[in-house]
Amino acid sequence: MIDKNEEKMLIELTSAKGVPGNEGEVRAVFRKYAEPYADEIFTDGLGSIIAKHVGEDTPSIYFASHMDEVGFMVTNITDKGFIKFQTLGGWWGQVMLAQQVSITTRSGKVVHGVIGSKPPHVLTQEVRNKPYDIQDMFIDIGATSKKEAEEWGVNLGDMITPYIDYQRLNGGKYLLAKAWDNRIGTAVTLKVLENLAKVGHPNTIFAGANVQEEVGLRGAQTSTHLVNPDIAFALDTGTAGDTPGMTPKEADSVLGKGPQILIFDASMIPQRKLRDFVIDIADEHEIPYQLTVITGGGTDAGRMHLSRNGVPSLAITVPVRYLHSHTSVIHEDDYLNMVKLVTEVVKKLDKETVAELRNY
Repeated sequence: MIDKNEEKMLIELTSAKGVPGNEGEVRAVFRKYAEPYADEIFTDGLGSIIAKHVGEDTPSIYFASHMDEVGFMVTNITDKGFIKFQTLGGWWGQVMLAQQVSITTRSGKVVHGVIGSKPPHVLTQEVRNKPYDIQDMFIDIGATSKKEAEEWGVNLGDMITPYIDYQRLNGGKYLLAKAWDNRIGTAVTLKVLENLAKVGHPNTIFAGANVQEEVGLRGAQTSTHLVNPDIAFALDTGTAGDTPGMTPKEADSVLGKGPQILIFDASMIPQRKLRDFVIDIADEHEIPYQLTVITGGGTDAGRMHLSRNGVPSLAITVPVRYLHSHTSVIHEDDYLNMVKLVTEVVKKLDKETVAELRNY
């Protein structure tokens, strides 16, 4: 089980508000936990943050999460004080209605609200049987006019994030929070940096947290270009398939059975030698893992592997239930085993091993 300090880090990461293009709160948390173990911390031009730690040799290994969560942006305030919004990242309208949200104003003030719509009583049977159109939704903040909403500090472009408190479900190992995608990958990144800084490593490591993944893997492209690594890993989340109604064709990973090693996703085919190397490390150390195919999405590895002249890359992910909603669920053992796996992998990436992996 994770200790209290580690759980505190998870709570801070998931509580931080950070939609694509507005990741400052998360960046501050990353910096806080990375500083004790980094030789240098720097950012790229989009705001992705990277912590460098120099080991015993020159191969450069980049492992990075993304900081942004799916959320919304204020695009209009009606005359009666209701908020219209734009989605940031992939949302399914069925999981949005009647959910509470936080609007963060330019000054940092948080305005509370709830996503509303017409009540079902006034809808025709035909409309009731269809997913409600996101364009027809709005956010009710309790304002009586546009002027009042603006007096509270709400303006166009303000960040809107899901509102929910972290909790350990009924004292067990299932952890519920917003933004596990991808604050859990960010936690893995920070913990691996800490582990390697303490025990040593035969390379130079760059532990990163990218911006704007949810809107097109944008931060990964610029940060990887800046780091120019020999090997890269995207530490992200993947779909769990262990809930009622799911079929193995849709998703087959089970919470608590280990991190996912992606053998295919919509953004990349991983470098085969690197994929097999990671699998062999997991087998050697008896770390549970699940080989996974994701046909309907991608990770930052999709941009990492295309950087400069090409970088051997692989995505390793924590399975999550209810992705891209207010309430996602993970299993703490998957997080702990992903930290073990990535730590052991990077420890083995010495100069000779990296040269062999890059030898075609």
